[in-house]
Amino acid sequence: MKKRDLVCITSLSTQEILSLFESTAKLKKSKIKRTNHLKNKSVGLLFQKPSNRTRVSFEVAVWQLSGNCIYLSPEEIDLGKRESTADVAKTLSRYLDCLVARTFSHQDVIDLAEMSTIPIINGLSDLTHPCQALTDIFSIKEYFGRLKGLTVTYVGDGNNVCHSLLLGCAKVGLDMKIATPPGYKPSPEVVQMARDFARKSGAKILLTESPQEAVARANVIYSDVWVSMGQETETKKRLDDFKGFQINSDLVKLADKEYIFMHCLPAHRGLEVTADVIDSDHSIIFDQAENRLHVQKAILIFLLGRSK
Repeated sequence: MKKRDLVCITSLSTQEILSLFESTAKLKKSKIKRTNHLKNKSVGLLFQKPSNRTRVSFEVAVWQLSGNCIYLSPEEIDLGKRESTADVAKTLSRYLDCLVARTFSHQDVIDLAEMSTIPIINGLSDLTHPCQALTDIFSIKEYFGRLKGLTVTYVGDGNNVCHSLLLGCAKVGLDMKIATPPGYKPSPEVVQMARDFARKSGAKILLTESPQEAVARANVIYSDVWVSMGQETETKKRLDDFKGFQINSDLVKLADKEYIFMHCLPAHRGLEVTADVIDSDHSIIFDQAENRLHVQKAILIFLLGRSK
């Protein structure tokens, strides 16, 4: 079978996404925590950025599937500098059965996928974060028991998390509203792709500069950090630009009474969200974090079942 990659959530059809969710639910519910799905398989984690949830959830996922996991730090493999991306991809393809890449540049993930003979999973790039978005949408479905008829509101930076969440929601028919300050809107190309998907699924998309307009009657409120890794020099400007975009007790009053709050973590309490919101009964952030493990197990099984 021809190998498959997960470079972007657009790599998956709507039916494949829903099938992944079915597999995830079964894996999470199962009392058997260790299976042989990846027996005699080796998965590499090539990380150019530090990580808590992505690294730990993938390492545990591979172990629970009886595979072998190898962590490759920036010091060991510096893509395009210490060694060309092509040489890295071709070499690791001889050793591994799958590679998870967490990079600064999205192009690095694309290049790895094109030049390797093993499945490549995007563990985060500057453009997209598909594993996170799949987890987010699964968590919404798990909580509400459905996807259709719900509205997801994202307030903050139109970044990689926002991109993947927007594309994923558009594919499965979730309405999405995005509130960003001027200059921080999601990529126009990503928005256009999402609108194309939305026309088929029936999803509605709204981009606004008003958090109040976005949060009104929302079922899900989603936030992310205002300053991501690699943007530290922009901290002062970003903190000024994002004033008024904090998720707080006044803003959430506009949402549906049974709303849930989500955050991909790490979170900065007192900046993008107040402690009383993120630590409230409406928050499902740790269920969401746990689900990274289960979703990624389903992804590994799906991709490696189709690899050489």
